[in-house]
Amino acid sequence: MTYTVDPARIEAFESFARAWMDLVTRHGGIHHGYFLPSEGKSDEALALFTFPSLAAYEVYRQRFGVDPEFIAADRIRDESGCVLRYERTFMRPLLPAEAPELHD
Repeated sequence: MTYTVDPARIEAFESFARAWMDLVTRHGGIHHGYFLPSEGKSDEALALFTFPSLAAYEVYRQRFGVDPEFIAADRIRDESGCVLRYERTFMRPLLPAEAPELHD
């Protein structure tokens, strides 16, 4: 995911990111981290995570707007205004040989 963030609210974005890293991990995915502005664009952040399959990702997505922990994580974003816009792109990873397996 690519986020346009409010640079003045980066601490709130970090709280939002930590909550989602935990949720992805606890619900079957592997979170590869958030990549926050450092040099160059000061308002762009990236998140990379994978699930074993599209079906597993869809099970995870069913919790959005329903699961209290997912709602609480989104509340951080909504109440702080730290995310101005985001885009979701689906890709398949090509990982180094030593990376954990991601398929059934």
